[in-house]
Amino acid sequence: MHRNKELYTFLLDKAWQLTEDWYTALDKSDSHGVYASNDPEIIQTLKRQNYEFHLHFCQVFVEENSVFLSNLENWIVMIAEDEEHLNTPVQYVLREFFQVQEQYLNFVKEFVSLHEGEYSEEIIESWNRIIIKTFAKIMLWFVEENHNYSEQKLQAQQKTINELSSPVITLNRNAGLLPLVGEIDLTRAEWILENTLTKCAEKGYTHLFIDLSGVVKVDQTVANQLFQLIEALKLIGVSTILSGLRPEIAQAVVQLGLSFEDVAITATLSQAIDSHELV
Repeated sequence: MHRNKELYTFLLDKAWQLTEDWYTALDKSDSHGVYASNDPEIIQTLKRQNYEFHLHFCQVFVEENSVFLSNLENWIVMIAEDEEHLNTPVQYVLREFFQVQEQYLNFVKEFVSLHEGEYSEEIIESWNRIIIKTFAKIMLWFVEENHNYSEQKLQAQQKTINELSSPVITLNRNAGLLPLVGEIDLTRAEWILENTLTKCAEKGYTHLFIDLSGVVKVDQTVANQLFQLIEALKLIGVSTILSGLRPEIAQAVVQLGLSFEDVAITATLSQAIDSHELV
């Protein structure tokens, strides 16, 4: 009932006006985010993105719903992954969606006034309903895509942080060094176990020095993960030499009943390297 070629043409002709009116009325007082930018290039991109939205949205009055949403998908993903929009609080973005929704409702009123008596109240109501319903769907879609992309970026950043904070350093063709620094929680401990085994297998090490002098705190769960790492390394033919074992870590090991009797342990990393010939 809501499809109407004449309304579609009317709105399509207003597309650029919609963009200009929207940007003129835009609240630019926000301290940060894409809407507060004074960069001409960013402003032009923002207007282009808004204009492209109108070109897509007008299609709701002439296309089947599945076709309309399929054509809109690229725009939604583009905005959700756009760096400027990612740096804008999501409530600001949703506020502007509501502003644009109001523009469409007002233009429907204008269209109706230009065609007084031509359309029933039921048809006019169907236009308003489809605008509100479609905007709700678009906003939810944007939030989901924005959240998913942000999570992917966060996971990639966390992986980089883990790699930088727990590097396996080559000392020579047979030996590597794993210097651990900072607090180790269970998630990081699990990542260290997996990454260290992979790196040692790839490099073909026979010895791995693990220095714990920079570790702030280790609970019993993490101490158990460390023990599992040493046991797993043993299974792939890598001998482990521990250094910098703090008293609290030693206590956690004792409380767990773990045995490091087959592991060489020294007070410092320099002593560990000095006391083991690297061949």
